[in-house]
Amino acid sequence: MLLTAVVTVVLAVVFAALIWRLYDKGQFEEKLWSPFTEWTVWRHLLLPGLLNTLKAAAVATVLALLFGIVFGLARLSEHWWVRVPAGVVVEFFRGIPLLILIFLAFFVPNKISPAIAESSFGQLQRLSVDYFFSIFGVESNAGTVTVPAFAAVVFGLTMYNGSVLAEVVRAGVLSIPKGQSEAAYSIGLRKNGVMRLVLLPQAITVMMPAIVSQIVVLLKDTALGFIIAYGEFLQAGFKQVPANYENNVLQAGIVVAIIYIAINMSLSRVATWLEARSRRSRKTEAKTMGTAGPPPAAGVGVGEQTVPTI
Repeated sequence: MLLTAVVTVVLAVVFAALIWRLYDKGQFEEKLWSPFTEWTVWRHLLLPGLLNTLKAAAVATVLALLFGIVFGLARLSEHWWVRVPAGVVVEFFRGIPLLILIFLAFFVPNKISPAIAESSFGQLQRLSVDYFFSIFGVESNAGTVTVPAFAAVVFGLTMYNGSVLAEVVRAGVLSIPKGQSEAAYSIGLRKNGVMRLVLLPQAITVMMPAIVSQIVVLLKDTALGFIIAYGEFLQAGFKQVPANYENNVLQAGIVVAIIYIAINMSLSRVATWLEARSRRSRKTEAKTMGTAGPPPAAGVGVGEQTVPTI
């Protein structure tokens, strides 16, 4: 307790000294903070950037969850020809830094697509772009594929975080006691039914904290889109605003950080609510499956009465 008190006092003194130093340097002047009270700044800079961040995070979250579920379950397959390739894909994308994945998605297709267009895979490339990748803004012009910044950011976030979530799914399913699956098999369920009806519903509750933590990481990682000029929130708030308003980098950083913290705390609260609701529903189902009152005596059926002996 004494050590905690001493550390708290030291941190308070350091924080107070930092605040005083900032005040002494004029960092609390009104002209540095006033841009964030103007609707024009929010309308033309901050809100569009925040919308781009949320849009990329939302799309990448859905795709990463799908990727994680598919490849996480594939790694649990009894067939080696499913389990091994899935493991290779997961380990490959989990081992590559996210920034490199974004770079690869943004620059490589433009370089190699002309050669692919002239090969026997040219038709497949054109159909893939026209009927699937075009929904992310990918375009093909005379055999040259152009990937927009949004698609590159979503690709990197999906593959990296999806690989991490695949491990979360695999660990979550393996954490369920074997007795659960054995009981399910004993009543005639097949493997698909055991996984879908028994293991996954229980594993979701176990996995929820890790999933939410990874989604928070995914949301923050959208900031790496600035490297390919994606107009996300950090670039709008931390670069564009200071460039147009008194070079208030510190103030912009504080405002952006507060908004990021608020969004991530909201995600955590929603996840806590979902986890609590899931646990309550499981308890309710368990109660409704039980019988009310004490069990009947041995040899006496339900609804029968014992006759006292004289």
